Amino acid sequence: MKLFHKGIAFLLMIVVVMCFAPDALAFCGFYLAKADAKLYNQASQVIIARNGDRTILTMANDYQGEVKDFALVVPVPVVLLQEQVHVGEPKVMERLDAFSAPRLVEYFDPDPCNPVESRDRSSGGIRALRGSESIRTDENALGVTVEAQFTVGEYDIVILSARESNGLETWLRRNDYRIPRGASRLLQPYIRQNMKFFVAKVNLAEFEKSGYQFLRPLQMAYESPRFMLPIRLGMINATTEQDLIVYVLSPKGQAEITNYRTVKVPSDSEIPLFIKDEFKDFYKAMFQKSYEREGKKAAFLEYAWNMAWCDPCSADPLTPEELKQAGVFWLSPNTGNEVFITRLHIRYSRDKFPEDLMFQETSNNQQFQGRYILNHPFTGEMNCQAASDYQKSLQERTEREAQTLAELTGWKIQDIRQKTNFMQSQSNQWWRTVWP
Repeated sequence: MKLFHKGIAFLLMIVVVMCFAPDALAFCGFYLAKADAKLYNQASQVIIARNGDRTILTMANDYQGEVKDFALVVPVPVVLLQEQVHVGEPKVMERLDAFSAPRLVEYFDPDPCNPVESRDRSSGGIRALRGSESIRTDENALGVTVEAQFTVGEYDIVILSARESNGLETWLRRNDYRIPRGASRLLQPYIRQNMKFFVAKVNLAEFEKSGYQFLRPLQMAYESPRFMLPIRLGMINATTEQDLIVYVLSPKGQAEITNYRTVKVPSDSEIPLFIKDEFKDFYKAMFQKSYEREGKKAAFLEYAWNMAWCDPCSADPLTPEELKQAGVFWLSPNTGNEVFITRLHIRYSRDKFPEDLMFQETSNNQQFQGRYILNHPFTGEMNCQAASDYQKSLQERTEREAQTLAELTGWKIQDIRQKTNFMQSQSNQWWRTVWP
């Protein structure tokens, strides 16, 4: 059976929204669209739920190929027992992605002849509120020890330790794990750190019995002071950059990457109305431009928020049961929804990201979202002195939005103006005078 599924194959530990919080006025609007993980052809996703030294890691499969060829090798800090490994719920990854994805929102100008009360907004320029087969036993000669062996769902799991990487690579091949050539070079650093190896392949009989079309996520729980995500093994056969989206769930606040710079994606940008039909193209171009601007060496913060609420919501907040499925283990009826999500987007390659990702928890509860704004002009009848000033401000705003879009994406300003003019000519006759 052949699988085509978005998610990690050979991983390297791999609508109107109501404002209901005091500071919601900074964001409240009409949600339009989101830039989720489906934008990218090879976007691996990982959930890390961590409190203190305890971690529950969930990995989605981004595997395309024959199910019998699937192999997953994950360096882990400790030997995992069967009760520490579970098959995850695929929908939870989708829910986290939808909840935290960068979003497009729209606002509508009020009648300039009947203005509403002006309120401050963080976007800066908006002045009014708008609307198992047995393992072969030749491991001793290769310096490999089978620490544990068990089946979970449709996966056969083996936990290994090794003395040297060539022996580990040879052992994996002899036991029919289809790992890339040259893996020993990247396995060696983990062996030196005395890390273990979580190795999985598909139990074909169990997979057939399960009735699932796709491989489900694997989830593992462990305790370790190391807060890290190894990514180097996943670069063995990579010929282009890879996208990794990490959702860190914590009871404290934002999580940070300590060994690479983390920058926020550009946000709160006012952009032309035609982006409503081209938001996915816009976000991909904007992210690529930001990635290049940072020398291809930075991780990007796309979302940081308390998961009890959202504004504007691109998806409903997760329920306590969904959070539990995502690995959140510290909730109780008395604590409420004490979960803070940090969404990090890392586009990495071997030369720019030579080290694994190292994280730390913080108590920073500052909220952030990648948010992009469409401003709809008022199109009703205007019979007042303020109407003339309003139309003049529209001309300035339209040019400013075009310049912003060009700067964010690298698109040609002439093409942006042309699209904007065409859209305006299709809507209101009076709007044609905005562009000189």
